[in-house]
Amino acid sequence: MTITIIGLGPGDPAHLTREAWQLLSQADKVYLRTARHPTVASLPPHLILHTFDQLYETLPDFDSVYDTIAEQIVALGRRSQGVIYAVPGHSMIGESSVQRILARARQEKLPVRLVEGLSFVEPALSLLGIDGLAGLQLADATDLAAAHHPPLDPDRPALIGQLYGQSLASDVKLTLMNAYPDDHPVTLVRAAGTAGGTVTTCPLYELDRSSNLDHLTTLYVPPLPCPGGLPAFQETVARLRAPDGCPWDREQTHQTLRNNLLEEAYEVLAAIDAGDAGELCQELGDLLMQIAMHVQIATEAGDFKFADVISRIDAKLKRRHPHVFGDVVVQGTQDVLRNWEAIKADERAERGEAYTSRLDGVPGVLPALARAQEIGDRVARTGFDWPDLDGVLAKLGEEIAELRAAEDAERREQEMGDLFFTLVNVARWLKVDAESALRGACDRFTGRYAEMERTARAQGTDLADLPLADQDALWEQAKSRSPKG
Repeated sequence: MTITIIGLGPGDPAHLTREAWQLLSQADKVYLRTARHPTVASLPPHLILHTFDQLYETLPDFDSVYDTIAEQIVALGRRSQGVIYAVPGHSMIGESSVQRILARARQEKLPVRLVEGLSFVEPALSLLGIDGLAGLQLADATDLAAAHHPPLDPDRPALIGQLYGQSLASDVKLTLMNAYPDDHPVTLVRAAGTAGGTVTTCPLYELDRSSNLDHLTTLYVPPLPCPGGLPAFQETVARLRAPDGCPWDREQTHQTLRNNLLEEAYEVLAAIDAGDAGELCQELGDLLMQIAMHVQIATEAGDFKFADVISRIDAKLKRRHPHVFGDVVVQGTQDVLRNWEAIKADERAERGEAYTSRLDGVPGVLPALARAQEIGDRVARTGFDWPDLDGVLAKLGEEIAELRAAEDAERREQEMGDLFFTLVNVARWLKVDAESALRGACDRFTGRYAEMERTARAQGTDLADLPLADQDALWEQAKSRSPKG
């Protein structure tokens, strides 16, 4: 009782190992995952060949095919004579059926013998002329096609096996484009390990235009020309903090970098408000640098590592989006927000935190306008809100009247705060971000006032020396020239 699994090599019969040939020569029958492999035609002629190719036509998906194969091979392996199962290439590279056979065999304590076979990797490396130890990554085209972002480090080369058709190539292309430039050069390696092996290079966006794709096709994705992956960036930051790194960077702590983090966040907001994609790219990089510095400081202190940061936020996103990663059904954004609050409440209960208010999670360090808008958003989800915009505007009138009636400084400050809070609720009803609106107003005022000053200087005077009526005229002139009115 044993299962013998043989790797048939990449395609050229000359690559079949002596061990494999000896076993096949002594056997009377062999079970093939597929007969669509060049080596099959050169197997010992006396062999009775059984193939599972028909399963690909009759079963609904690959999982069903490989589960069925595993079930049948394990059943055959229970016999006294055991079974020989043969697969293309190496049995431990890209062979899902083998993994399922091994899992079932372990459960039944059934012995398995693996006979090595040359995989598609080595002949592909020969055709490409690259070193497999230079950070090579391996991926399966079907797995990659099912992803939204490639699980690859773009600073390292990658071989993607079993790119068997144009439809699959199209899905792989779209996934890769989430990390690589559209015109990144990629290479199709076909029939590596046979006499007809070829390589063809094309830009990534043309990947699915090739008609020469089959079960012997592999895709090679070279590294980006410049570092673009998180590991490379972590290395740069860690190098700055190393004993022979930068003295300034080595001196920084979480506290000394606090203002830098805040400044970079605001510069990201400025780039967003400006609608400048190039500037946003730059500023997001600066913000990421701050995050990486804090993580490196924590790593050196033994507090946590980048993997901890990413794993926690990844788990949180999946936990709080059961309508995406689970079986919860939602009808729209309001359902999502209600579920979000309920999930957060459950999380607090699991941590043993006493519940006091749904507003507990609103950070007190937020800018006042942003904090006010977040508070308004949260309480509105419970129905504690005006029935319509007119109700908010009426409340605004009340607050203005109360401000006018305030007689002392303390009262005026309170009424001014209430007025601001109500204005933020007006913004919320109008679906306007209050913080961005006020920042935009400040920018417009600054630009118009600077133009007034330039105009006054051009007239040989200082703006402050002009009468108010003349200043008003310059203001209206600057306002009329403003692109935003």
